[in-house]
Amino acid sequence: MAEATTPHDGEQHRHGKLAGRLNWLRAGILGANDGIISTAGIVVGVAGATTDRDWLLLTGLAGLVAGAFSMAGGEYTSVSAQRDTERAALARERWELEHLPGEELAELTELYRERGLSPDVAERVARELTARDALAAHAEAELGIDADEQTNPWTAAISSFVAFALGAMLPLLAIVLPPASARVPVTMVTVVVALALTGYVGARLGGGRRVRAAARAVFVGLLTMAVTYAVGSLVGVS
Repeated sequence: MAEATTPHDGEQHRHGKLAGRLNWLRAGILGANDGIISTAGIVVGVAGATTDRDWLLLTGLAGLVAGAFSMAGGEYTSVSAQRDTERAALARERWELEHLPGEELAELTELYRERGLSPDVAERVARELTARDALAAHAEAELGIDADEQTNPWTAAISSFVAFALGAMLPLLAIVLPPASARVPVTMVTVVVALALTGYVGARLGGGRRVRAAARAVFVGLLTMAVTYAVGSLVGVS
């Protein structure tokens, strides 16, 4: 007779999927935040040195492309390393389950005892989960990973690329579309609003202090633009 799936199993699965989506959304927001700050710093710095629209557009696009590829490459590398580590750990668990089933059952029982279950209940839970899917049970309880849903590095890289590029487009458009006298003020206002929004949403998803996160993001953006504008002004004068 097939084993029934308990409501707790379904709840854990839903929570796992929700946590995964929130992590991706939070990573996207952080990528967009990086795109806003880094590109704003570049274009405002150049605006301090020259009013030539073509130079602003060229440097802004160069920063957008370079930053997006850098973000994507970094995300691909880190997620690939994480996935390789998870696969190695799962391979080790498969070997142990095949060659040391008794020891693995005792280990799983002890893990559930440490979580507060009585010895009898812990053993019964461990036996039932082992009978259903031993690898999944050990992956969740011992390793803290989902054996069936590992992160795809290509998905992570593409998501980071797109998020950075979208964020970078805001200061780039804000610096090249207005007339020369309004470029820097318009860009600063655009960046402040965008960073406040991304900081607030990111903190909300992560359960942090929203106002503080928004203020921190805005402060970093304003500081970056102030420093690069000063440097650009000095270079332009010299």
